[in-house]
Amino acid sequence: MQFRPALFFPEQFQLTFKAALLVLSTLPTLAQADGAGAYLAARHGEIENDFAKAAEFANTALIGNPDDLPLMESAVMAQISLGQIDRALAVARLLVSRDAGNQIANLAIATSLVRNQNYTQLYELTKNGAAIGPLVDGLLAGWAQFGAGRMTEALSLFDAVAAEPGLSSFGLYHKALALMLAGDFEAADAILSQQGTRLPATRRGVMAQAQVLSQLERNEEAIALIDGVFGRELDPGLALMRAQLAAGDTLQVTAVRSARDGMAEVFFSVARALELEADANYTLLYARVSQALRPDLVEATLLAAALLDQLEQFDLATAAYDSIPESDPAFQAAELGRASTLRRAGKQDTAIEVLTRLSESHPDFSAVHIALGDIMRGEEDYPAAIAAYTRSVDLIGTPAAGDWATYFARGIAYERNGDWPDAEADFRLALTLQPDQPRVLNYLGYSYVEKQQNLDEALAMIVRAVEQRPGDGFITDSLGWVLYRLGRYEEAVLQMERAVELMPVDPILNDHLGDVYWAVGREREARFQWRRAMSFDPEEVDATRIRRKLDIGLDAVLAAEGAAPLDGN
Repeated sequence: MQFRPALFFPEQFQLTFKAALLVLSTLPTLAQADGAGAYLAARHGEIENDFAKAAEFANTALIGNPDDLPLMESAVMAQISLGQIDRALAVARLLVSRDAGNQIANLAIATSLVRNQNYTQLYELTKNGAAIGPLVDGLLAGWAQFGAGRMTEALSLFDAVAAEPGLSSFGLYHKALALMLAGDFEAADAILSQQGTRLPATRRGVMAQAQVLSQLERNEEAIALIDGVFGRELDPGLALMRAQLAAGDTLQVTAVRSARDGMAEVFFSVARALELEADANYTLLYARVSQALRPDLVEATLLAAALLDQLEQFDLATAAYDSIPESDPAFQAAELGRASTLRRAGKQDTAIEVLTRLSESHPDFSAVHIALGDIMRGEEDYPAAIAAYTRSVDLIGTPAAGDWATYFARGIAYERNGDWPDAEADFRLALTLQPDQPRVLNYLGYSYVEKQQNLDEALAMIVRAVEQRPGDGFITDSLGWVLYRLGRYEEAVLQMERAVELMPVDPILNDHLGDVYWAVGREREARFQWRRAMSFDPEEVDATRIRRKLDIGLDAVLAAEGAAPLDGN
């Protein structure tokens, strides 16, 4: 199903800062300095995703402007985004008294009703599909009826959602969860066994079906299901479940344990559906509500943390990751996420410390070694990166197709460290595992070009990479550069111009275009491109060489470097 934000959220949440200023200028009731300042600060906080600031100043501004509905929405949205839904209720109720169909306010109110197990009122709120949205309302109505002990009505409501175009998988999945919770495992399995056809094979769906199969004394089928969907690379939670199944244990039913859990699953399901379709701040609302209804649903916490990181709310993201205890199987994933957030926040040393500790406490967790290798490579500590990647490689055993990325990453670290034979071996192995992987083809081919080795093979590699990624400026640049190195200058011009069209502000690509223009005698255009490259802040070593080309020309620079002259010069 394709979700659009407009189905769930009012358009006024998409205000720009200029629009906020325009709103301010058209509100005469904000003539007082304090009110105007609070209003503007609230809007600025909203635009910057500074939820604490938006909530604080929106509430302050509302004191003098109690009829400002968009301001009320901002306050409610900010509090939900902070995970402080109880604090949003007063404003949410006021907003609903003025605008009964306000989706954001109803989101907070529905959450409160679920927490208080007020299923009758929740059903009345959602039964017409006009509270939060048809999908959410339909599923919540079904769970409200379930919570009230009306199983037949609940199943009928889930069937009604499943009958809607594009919503079949949602309705069926929640019907299966309700049947599972009611103890009708055969009926639940009949639905969940359709994963991969009518239902997407999600992690939570597979785990739910594994629990159902185990309750039906069909552990071998549950193991086959997990292996068939996820292969050998299992996260700790799945690995623990598989081990329990293999030991003959009967898995407990934990996918949902109550109607409230089912409603938490509703909001998590929608958040995951919105994740790739809507802005992160919209998706965050659903993840936060899911967290509020079921704090132990670590998948919702991890999703909220990732969204907060995406919104550059690094402190809130770190707090979310920190909330997952070390005893939880998701702790490793949380620590990896926390390290990534710390790195993006500019706290490199702390991120390295987190990953180093995790690599020591969980030495068999390949992903942490890869993450540590990545951050050390970013810090240009290539020996440390190689050591980390090697620890991951040692865990692989017999390489599979999906392992190409580890060898590729280590190959880059070897190449940057000056260990070309080891780098070439890793690149070659990565291509053995994934023969048409464009990133590897491009990197190895470009490396050969720079080393003036295997130029014909390099050209063939890069042509294959371009065929797969025609819109990638870096790969197109590589094709132009190998043609230049081969002396096929006119062909190089076409490819290099295309690369610069794709990535017009990259200094290296503009520098390369200048070189190929020089090679075909278009010296004025070459100097223009070199100057253009300088305007895009190249690395100092590149800038120094570009300045020399501007001073004395490419031919003289090549001669001074002891390089072969351009063909025909």
